[in-house]
Amino acid sequence: MNIDLNTPPAPLLRLPDPDRVHLADALQALLAHGSILGLDSGDTELYSWCRQNFDWLREIAALAGLSVTMEHESRLIQALPERPALTLHLRQDATIVLLALWYEYDTQIRDQGAAQVTLTVEQLNQLLKEKLLPELKSQPSAGRMREILRQARRFNLVRFEVAEPFEQSKIEVLKTLPRAIQFNELAEWTRTAELHREPQAEPVDGEASGADETEETEP
Repeated sequence: MNIDLNTPPAPLLRLPDPDRVHLADALQALLAHGSILGLDSGDTELYSWCRQNFDWLREIAALAGLSVTMEHESRLIQALPERPALTLHLRQDATIVLLALWYEYDTQIRDQGAAQVTLTVEQLNQLLKEKLLPELKSQPSAGRMREILRQARRFNLVRFEVAEPFEQSKIEVLKTLPRAIQFNELAEWTRTAELHREPQAEPVDGEASGADETEETEP
């Protein structure tokens, strides 16, 4: 039997074209950003489709090495990598910033009962100085901090609005961050933070899907 290699094969997933498009969009969003935020206007329709067809999404994501969970109360779908190749590798300064944001989120939610966790870059710098970098003479520069927060925004770990002066830029820590960087108790956070108080500490892998850290060029 002759087989025409130029003839497109029959699709493995026999889905209507609209569902096929939504499934592809959902998987690509999870690979690119780590989550789908249904409360954001751009993701509302995609989140609704994912909720109705969650079994399809979870099965396809598993083939790509992602474990997917859904929390309808927060309109959140999040993917965490099950393969090292999908783990986000962070430089030490980025790891330190995310640890500080985790600490602030945990403090405001657990101790203050906050419904939303926000802070400014100025407050973040003070938190770094007091909690994570007391032995170091310098903190990330404004330009480097902007890069770190933009990357965190790209992976849906924070919302970040640049303001003038830059120190007044607003950061909202999203629920996805403590899910991506998981500590069962504050003592675990403290032990991890100690590793990064030393100037020569090696960077660790953050539990978020995506490629290696790269510099962003967006304005």
